[in-house]
Amino acid sequence: MVRVVLGGTGFDTFKPGEFTDSYVKFVFVRDDVDVAKLKGRLTPLTLDVFNKLPAEQQPTVRTYTVRRVDAKARQIAVDFVVHGEQGVAGPWAAAAKPGDTIHLMGPGGAYSPDPAADWYLFAGDEAGLPAISAALEALPSNAIGKVFIEVAGPEDEIELAAPESVEISWVYRGGRADLVGDDRAGDNAPLVEAVTTAAWLPGQAQVFIHGEAQAVMHNLRPYIRKERGVDAKWASISGYWRRGRTEETFRQWKKELADAEGDQG
Repeated sequence: MVRVVLGGTGFDTFKPGEFTDSYVKFVFVRDDVDVAKLKGRLTPLTLDVFNKLPAEQQPTVRTYTVRRVDAKARQIAVDFVVHGEQGVAGPWAAAAKPGDTIHLMGPGGAYSPDPAADWYLFAGDEAGLPAISAALEALPSNAIGKVFIEVAGPEDEIELAAPESVEISWVYRGGRADLVGDDRAGDNAPLVEAVTTAAWLPGQAQVFIHGEAQAVMHNLRPYIRKERGVDAKWASISGYWRRGRTEETFRQWKKELADAEGDQG
């Protein structure tokens, strides 16, 4: 995990969101694109401007959770899961140094802990960890909850700030995978097993589960929504990524899944 702190005059108009799963989009522009000319077309620069470019000049866009916002310093911190040289954003984050620049858009978001809940359930892998960490810090001091985080092994655990009555469990993939993106990890089976075998607390649960889409959308969402009967308004459950897919093909996969579920409903 690599943390990058971003700041500067580009954050003069950045408005921190009210959500703990706040996210931003990193726009990796091709070297042959003159951004100065694009800015002349529209201020602020948006994806709509990039979308007007020829296909071969389209930027690569990656979405990441905002781990922390320092409004006074005009800075945000973003955590990146790095898989060596794989991907676009991870290698950029690993090599980033003071003075580097990047195009950023956002923030967006949809979830924050509801104080009306009787207890809270959080689950995810490394990709969901920044949003879960931010949510734990926003919980009321008397909150009750369970947290399940899947990582490769004990060396990947981090310190989490949470109320005293929130139980944090680290789940290990062990020898099945060294990296969250490794195909040998299966469909995050350790995380699925940990959540589905945990004791269910009484009262109204608010659920936040985000991570690899197979584990979250195919395995844990039906368990939470159908077996445990948690209404949609109390459940934020979605995939942040899909094994073997880029963000572009992942978005298409999510759309196809939503369409299929709509047809079944």
